Amino acid sequence: MKYEVFKTDQQWQEELSDVEYHVLRMAGTERAYTGELLDEKRIGTYSCRGCGAELFEAETKFDSHCGWPSFYKSRDNEAIEYIEDRSHGMVRTEVRCAKCGCHLGHLFDDAPQTPTGNRYCINSVSITFQAQQD
Repeated sequence: MKYEVFKTDQQWQEELSDVEYHVLRMAGTERAYTGELLDEKRIGTYSCRGCGAELFEAETKFDSHCGWPSFYKSRDNEAIEYIEDRSHGMVRTEVRCAKCGCHLGHLFDDAPQTPTGNRYCINSVSITFQAQQD
């Protein structure tokens, strides 16, 4: 797939930390309960660390007790790319930024307590947070 934001592998390596590169470009996963945005409670917007595309609103974030920031819907359906992931002996839906192709996490349909029933399980290192200005 062609992405609006394209960078060479070398450019990504120069711009991202080793951990960011591992997660965003190699579809890695940060350790559970270690992400800086897990307990973020302020109102604001979550964006792709790779390109800045707005992905999630704080109002859709919920505590799913899984160890990663969780959201029940994306900000805009066009912002997320969905890919079948059959790695690790499972069938899951990988979510990537539709603008740059960076790996964000996975989507699960195991959150009946939310309005959509969905749980976007997102690596903190894959996103940035901008608090709403009062």
